[in-house]
Amino acid sequence: MINTFNQLGLDERLVEGLKKQGITEPTAIQADTVKLALENKDIVGQSPTGSGKTLAFLLPIFQRVDAGKRETQAIVLEPTHELVMQIEKQARLLAANSGIAVTSAAVIGEVNITRQIEKLKEKPNIIIGSAGRVLELIKRRKINAQTVRTIVIDEGDRMLDEHNLGTVREVIKTTLRDRQLMVFSATIGEKTLSTAREFMKDPQIVRIEDRGKISPDIRHIYLEAEKRDKIEVLRKLAASIKPERAIIFINKSEELQLTAAKLKYHHLSACDISGSASKEERKKALEGFRKGDIKLLVASDIAARGLDIKGVTHIFNLDLPEDPKGYLHRAGRTGRMGESGTVVSIVTEREVPFLRKCERDLGIEIFQKEVYRGVIIDPSRRRKTGKAYDK
Repeated sequence: MINTFNQLGLDERLVEGLKKQGITEPTAIQADTVKLALENKDIVGQSPTGSGKTLAFLLPIFQRVDAGKRETQAIVLEPTHELVMQIEKQARLLAANSGIAVTSAAVIGEVNITRQIEKLKEKPNIIIGSAGRVLELIKRRKINAQTVRTIVIDEGDRMLDEHNLGTVREVIKTTLRDRQLMVFSATIGEKTLSTAREFMKDPQIVRIEDRGKISPDIRHIYLEAEKRDKIEVLRKLAASIKPERAIIFINKSEELQLTAAKLKYHHLSACDISGSASKEERKKALEGFRKGDIKLLVASDIAARGLDIKGVTHIFNLDLPEDPKGYLHRAGRTGRMGESGTVVSIVTEREVPFLRKCERDLGIEIFQKEVYRGVIIDPSRRRKTGKAYDK
């Protein structure tokens, strides 16, 4: 059994660099894939959200990159601009903490390409970017794909879907045949796996099963409301709880801005990360949320996909996810690293059976509550005593 990073054959500088981040033991996905990656194997890695997939591919890339060469040796493809910036930030942190002079650059679409071209003149060792912009820069001969030894396709189930597959395929085709290809995702269906195999040489399939377990440090409650009243209940909840940092999930991306605007109208510290916002606005919103200046982040599952934000104390489901697995993934964004958290679902009467299914499938209890005179209480206890029960 692998309990230390040293057992994976990693450079001691990387191990020491991880310690500076408080990371001392490899997660299951890291333990099972890092050695394979160091052996230049093609890998398909599946493990739950928050299980350490980023370091599972960054660590072997850092070890294998020749930092003495001013050339691009690895490309990491991400589905969202926020993920590009998050992964690039982790790469810079790893370089700083380990003292290994691996350089990196982020390239995303819908922003000034001229500045990105200037950055690429430095020949960064690792490029993290959106597939469309990476392909454009390769075609413009600003990225030399012939020197690329590793390509990572992160969030593989989305990157290899019908909307993105064509562009990803074109990027892969520009590189040499002996390059390494790694695909990582929280969920990898048979269709995604079949697509990935088309590009890969005898891929090693690593699955860390999501056993449907939610941290026992997470509390689950729900409140009933008419659909039209959900935002008002949310407003009262936010005023009552005063969360340090909360994510509000909505299914329709076009409603993100409107919901954030309604919350701000009532003097609540809220922002959204909708696709219609400019990249600068989204970046500013996320930075404010990470720092704690903004308390409520309104997002869809797609917008929040893969984001690693520490210190999230509450999850609010204004809309319910498609299935219990979606509930599991949302809940997993709070109560991390031994901290406590709360998931609050605001539902109509017709949506309650879905919560009961989540209870059965995920082995949890979801308690009904209500807001009474600014306090969250147990409704049955109030009917008996008229007193608030549970703050």
